[in-house]
Amino acid sequence: MSAALDTHASPPIRFAFLERGRALARVRLAHAVPGLPHALARRGRTWELVAPQPDVGRLEYQFELVDRAGRSEWIVDPENPLRASGPWGEKSVLELPGYEAPVWLDAETIGTAKNVVLSSRILRTELPALVWEHPDADEDSPLLVAHDGPEYADFSSLLTLLGQLPPLRAILIAPVDRNETYSASARYSRALVEELLPSFDAAPVRIGLGASLGALALLHVHRRHPASFDALFLQSGSFFRRRDLHEADFPRFDRIGRFVGSVLSGQAQRPIPVELACGTIEENLPANKAMFVALRRQGYDTHFHEFRDGHNWIAWRDAFQPHLLRLLERVSC
Repeated sequence: MSAALDTHASPPIRFAFLERGRALARVRLAHAVPGLPHALARRGRTWELVAPQPDVGRLEYQFELVDRAGRSEWIVDPENPLRASGPWGEKSVLELPGYEAPVWLDAETIGTAKNVVLSSRILRTELPALVWEHPDADEDSPLLVAHDGPEYADFSSLLTLLGQLPPLRAILIAPVDRNETYSASARYSRALVEELLPSFDAAPVRIGLGASLGALALLHVHRRHPASFDALFLQSGSFFRRRDLHEADFPRFDRIGRFVGSVLSGQAQRPIPVELACGTIEENLPANKAMFVALRRQGYDTHFHEFRDGHNWIAWRDAFQPHLLRLLERVSC
């Protein structure tokens, strides 16, 4: 394995790439860990990077290969079999000392997810979704509504986890134009509340689950339509503030900034239980902390959790428990 750990205390980490075929001008380590170098140094036919171990549980990375014509190619580490899948392809993974995957991953997935298509006249489109229910669920069971739902199922093993929780039903909704519909869109909020959710049987309790822009969109729905959800689990929310200029290139930055500013300085019509979680190495950690403080000030029953990882589907998977179960217990009493 080219990403290796030493056996000494606080060992450095080493990445190596053996050059084969065409000559390369540069090899870079593509990652999202602040302070970890990117450039590998040539040692004959081997490119190498040795660096102090970062304070994370796991690290996702790729190699960027740059040839002498300046053309770039991103690849996984050919010597490291540990991979993480995602919407934009695979990445190699280095698990650092102390990291443990959730024990619930060993459980058998129960129930069957059904593919459905949700029609929206407001959005003038159709949204794919998965509908799942626990074998013991009934009309009195909670309903979980997940943004980026199929991705949660594919990359975060959400359906496996749901089978281990008290009986519930779930709607896992996919976005069609994610950057538009999940960026504090009034049209999407109206479509979800007036068209998408009413197409399913009513539930005594509705819980929203979302990550990144999906988390932002759920909070936006709740603030515009306070009766829409009874609890929210928001992971790594894209709560861009106007001061967060590192996000300014996002097409809907201004709209998000206006909404987030209104939440941070506003008052809640109907405070509900909210769990927030964010990675310790994420750029949006300060924004998530600010949102937690604002919601708590406004009377929300809210908790904030940090996890030693970044902005990715495995990190969100690892951060599900015990927080999702506790949220369910708080609203199902």
